[in-house]
Amino acid sequence: MKKSYYGEFGGQFVPETAMFALKDLEKAFHEIAFLKDFKKELKDLLKNYVGRKTPLYFARNLSKHFGHEIYLKREDLNHTGAHKINNALAQVLLAKKMGKKKVIAETGAGQHGLATATAAALLGLECEIYMGETDMQRQALNVYKIELLGARVVGIKNGLKTLKEATTAALQTWINEIEKSFYVIGSAVGPYPYPQIVAHFQSIIGKETKKQLKKLGKKADMIIACVGGGSNAVGIFYEFIEDKKVRLIGVEAGGLGVDTPYHAATLTKGRTGIIHGMKTKVLQDELGNILPVHSISAGLDYPGIGPIHAHLFESKRASYYAVSDDECIEALKFLCKKEGILSAIESAHALAILPKICKDLSKKSVIVVNLSGRGDKDIETIKAYKKGRIYG
Repeated sequence: MKKSYYGEFGGQFVPETAMFALKDLEKAFHEIAFLKDFKKELKDLLKNYVGRKTPLYFARNLSKHFGHEIYLKREDLNHTGAHKINNALAQVLLAKKMGKKKVIAETGAGQHGLATATAAALLGLECEIYMGETDMQRQALNVYKIELLGARVVGIKNGLKTLKEATTAALQTWINEIEKSFYVIGSAVGPYPYPQIVAHFQSIIGKETKKQLKKLGKKADMIIACVGGGSNAVGIFYEFIEDKKVRLIGVEAGGLGVDTPYHAATLTKGRTGIIHGMKTKVLQDELGNILPVHSISAGLDYPGIGPIHAHLFESKRASYYAVSDDECIEALKFLCKKEGILSAIESAHALAILPKICKDLSKKSVIVVNLSGRGDKDIETIKAYKKGRIYG
C-alpha cells in the first residue's frame, strides 16, 4: 500500500505543478510540526488563545431521556465557535514557519473561514477566503466576522455556489500562486498529505476525550460525530480507531431524504471516484459527473468525503448513517430544551441519530457525541426553516 493511501482511498490527483508543492508540504509537515518548539508554541496557543481543553460535559437530561450515559465533547466552546480553529491555527502556524506570506482557504458554514482569518490575523499573514454565494447568504454573520478580521472574502458564483465550488476555486488559486501561498484546507479531504495533516491536528479532540473519560473512570462504548468532509469526526475517532470495542459512528446529511436527489449522504449513496485531488466516495451519476447536493447545513453540503472515512466505511471499522433536515432540526430543538445548549446545525446531525441508536442497545452504554460547533451562526437558517414553524 502506498503511504498516501488509506486502503484504496486517498492519493494525489492534481496537476504536475501542484505535485511539487505537495512534496514540499509533506516535507515541511514532518520536519516542522513535530519539532519541540513548534509543538510548544501550538500547545500554548491552543490553551491560552483557543481555550483548550474543551469540557467533556455529562448531559444529564439527555442521559435520563435516552437511558444511557451521554457526554458532549464541547468543541463549540472553542474561540471562534467550532473545532475548526484547532486545524486552522496549526496550519497557519506551519505556513508562517515555511516562510509563506499568504494563506488561502475555502469555507461552507463559514467556521473554517472564520478560524483561518482569525489565525492569519494573529500571526500576521494575508488571508483570502473562498465561499459560494449561496453559503455567503445563509452564513452572512460569519462573512462579516471574516471581513472584520482583515481577510478578503471571494464569492463564487458558478454551480450551486456552495462548498464544492468554493473548494475548486481555492485549489485553482493556490496552484496559480503556489510559490507565495499556503492552502489551509478545512477538512480531512484533498490530495495527500492534507487528510493526514488535518487528522493529526484535529486528533487533539480524541486525545482529550480519552483522558477525560479515564479521569471519570469511564470507557467509551460509542463515539458519534457528524460528517461532511469529516474533520471533526476524524479528530475524535483517531484516538479510538485501534480500540475495536469502541463503536465509531458518523452521521451524514440526509437532506430531504436519501431516496430523493436532495441530500449529501456520500457514503450512504456514493460510489468510488475522484474529487478535489483525492480518490474517495463521491456522489456522481452513471457517467461520473459530480451530482448536486443538498443539506440544511452549509458545512455538510459536500458531494465527497475524506479518504480516511471512505476507508473506515469500506473496512467496516466505522458505521455511517444519514439523518434528514427534519430530524436534524428536531434534535437541535431537543438539545436546546433539555440542556440549554444551541448547537450548530452540523453538530445536530450527530445528535439526531441518538433516538435510532439508543433504542436498540442491549446494555447501558457510555456515548460521546462530538458537539463540533455552536449555533449562533445558524439562527437565520433555523428561523427560516419551514417558515419559522420550528417552535410551533
